[in-house]
Amino acid sequence: MSASASRTSPGSLPSRRAVLAGTGAGVFSAAVLPSAAARAVGAAAQEGPPLGEYDVVVVGSGAAGMTAALTAARRGLSVLVVEKAPTFGGSAARSGAGIWLPNNSVILGAGVPDTPQKAAAYLSAVVGPEVPADRQAAFLANGPRMLDLVMANSPLRFRYMAGYSDYYPDLPGGLANGRSIEPDQIDGNVLGGELARLNPAYMPVPAGMVVFSQDYKWLNLAAVNARGLAVSTECLARGTKAALLGQKPLTMGQALAAGLRAGLLWAGVPVWLNSPLVDLVQEGGAVTGVVVEKEGVRGTVRARRGVVIGSGGFEHNASMRAQYQQQPIGTQWSVGAKENTGDGILAGQRAGAALALMEDAWWGPSIPLPGEPYFCLAERTLPGGLIVNGNGGRFVNEAAPYSDVVHVMYEKDRGAAGSHIPAWLIVDQNYRNKYLFKDVLPTLLFPDAWYEAGAAKKAWTWDALAGQIGVPAAALRATLNRFNAQAWNGTDSDFHRGDTAYDHYYTDPGVTPNSCLAPVWAPPFHAFKIVPGDLGTKGGIVTDARARALRADGSVIRGLYAAGNASAAVMGHSYAGAGSTIGPAMTFGYVAANDIADA
Repeated sequence: MSASASRTSPGSLPSRRAVLAGTGAGVFSAAVLPSAAARAVGAAAQEGPPLGEYDVVVVGSGAAGMTAALTAARRGLSVLVVEKAPTFGGSAARSGAGIWLPNNSVILGAGVPDTPQKAAAYLSAVVGPEVPADRQAAFLANGPRMLDLVMANSPLRFRYMAGYSDYYPDLPGGLANGRSIEPDQIDGNVLGGELARLNPAYMPVPAGMVVFSQDYKWLNLAAVNARGLAVSTECLARGTKAALLGQKPLTMGQALAAGLRAGLLWAGVPVWLNSPLVDLVQEGGAVTGVVVEKEGVRGTVRARRGVVIGSGGFEHNASMRAQYQQQPIGTQWSVGAKENTGDGILAGQRAGAALALMEDAWWGPSIPLPGEPYFCLAERTLPGGLIVNGNGGRFVNEAAPYSDVVHVMYEKDRGAAGSHIPAWLIVDQNYRNKYLFKDVLPTLLFPDAWYEAGAAKKAWTWDALAGQIGVPAAALRATLNRFNAQAWNGTDSDFHRGDTAYDHYYTDPGVTPNSCLAPVWAPPFHAFKIVPGDLGTKGGIVTDARARALRADGSVIRGLYAAGNASAAVMGHSYAGAGSTIGPAMTFGYVAANDIADA
């Protein structure tokens, strides 16, 4: 079953979820707190001298944490942010910083025909009944307010990502032109010396250019498309202008993290780097502070009103991934911040919090390149390529939302281990002559290290390529012949690639009749190993509509809140659109801070 075939009508939703059910139990199947861990709560909390007292302590300086801190400060509360890493920004700083927020002032100002009713219908159709309706409603109601507060209290401004479709635009309330926004350009000089402590980007912007996330769609096509060339020229012109003005231009996740950090500087909120969370302090059943190690000294910080856990997921904790997630899994396949090892989630569990969605992540097909994996977006969607399994056959719509593709990989691999993980992305030389691949320009050779690591293969015939990637040659020939016939006709009757507006976002409009499809015929042929990578995990502390941490019985842990990837995602097992990680993370950070202030 294809990832796209089941999203054509509301009635098809159960079958779609059945395909994706390989991620495991429902959203709110809670992990019960071990009694030994419960008894350990507070043991660490007694260690070390007092390090200070604030109304609110926020753990983590990513999008969730800094938004919570900024909101609390603007509500008149004293706030401290503690951060494990030597840098601020977390995974948000590394990201493209798309933000999915229905009905926000930026998209409404751009003329997007969104309404609260459309947004509610769409989110409900995407995430289903596993996510409580009041949490969905809290996200939709507070997202626009959060964005306005951030813009009023920081240098951040935002741009509408016109044309970046919702991931399921054919569902009720879906928008083919999208709801996603991204940060506008920021001058890093606004941070002064603090700029040196910004977590670096996952993929640095090319030197001398100013590039927005939305530009990459066109930069991929610069060699074959007039608009692609124009966008490339515009990116260079922005970079030249910034240099002449003495600016340090930041975009995408770098702009988001820098802008939020500037807001905290304006509000006088301290951010302690190199200060990992050790445990939570509990008194009388309520969380009243944190134990941290500041500059190597362990001590206690009291939180008079509440603690907000915004410390990210557990993507770099091998033992947690082995415990909760399907094999094969690897910390080396994640592009999340390397410090994300589940510290806040584990501390919340020790304090009595239930956990959910631990088996899931913000998945995406990734190439395990040496040094760091590459999260594939355009490369698997552009015409002239296809993905095959270990048997040499197609098994999914390659242009489907990235999380869905990996869900299908795991579901199909479960019945026959090794049959779909790894998979292989195959393209031909015609594709290579036309499109950017990662940061390798068209026609240029790929680095030798890619081949030495086994992440890339090249051969002059289909049969030779089959031998290199270990699939049956006859099966691969049959797959390519069938795929090529469908590509010439422009209709993928097997997996419906190109049936939705989302499928066409990262494609070549110069290719007809289907911009997603072109035959694979020109040697040499290239293959790239595809593994289940991720942007981070999406399971964590179960929270209510007010971002309060909940026990397994549904009772509230007083004084403890969670947002971002430290909490079980409001998106459930799905993904509504570009920025479905950051949008809810910032929103529930805002919700948590307001709930604390209102108490």
